[in-house]
Amino acid sequence: MSEVKILESEIASAAEESMDAFVDLFVEATLQSVGGSITAASMQLLTADQCTLLAWHILHEEVMDGGFVQLLYNGYGPFFFQNPFRQMMRKWGLDPVATLINKAHNLYRRHQDLLTTPCSDDEFMALFEKMPEFDDLDDTFVEHEEEWTARIAYHIDENMTDFATVVQSE
Repeated sequence: MSEVKILESEIASAAEESMDAFVDLFVEATLQSVGGSITAASMQLLTADQCTLLAWHILHEEVMDGGFVQLLYNGYGPFFFQNPFRQMMRKWGLDPVATLINKAHNLYRRHQDLLTTPCSDDEFMALFEKMPEFDDLDDTFVEHEEEWTARIAYHIDENMTDFATVVQSE
């Protein structure tokens, strides 16, 4: 297992700044503990909670940037659908996120050929029009993003030792 260490002063500072800064601090420290990138090998070095936090980060970044179409086109479908992300979201009190992932999975199965075929930038942009049913998922995510990020921050705060070792100084 990789040890994630975070200074207590950094946690206090991030918590004071915003819930996003607080969550991002744990994401960055987790990434740093495994060499800065998410790979199959690096995920093996993390706990289920740490993996789920990084999965949330990927989901958040991809969906906020280009929606579920971008997330799935960029190859993350199997990552979310074949791992216990949905179960962990429920465990963390985020049933609506698990439900959203289930809906995305159903749409992914229906449109998997389109979402897994390499294409040009123009063809990629056309995917959004070919699969408008993803728009509702995107809208739901954006509409609830702050609430869900706050819930994740709360979960980290309440279960901090599941995510990192808090140190006084280095």
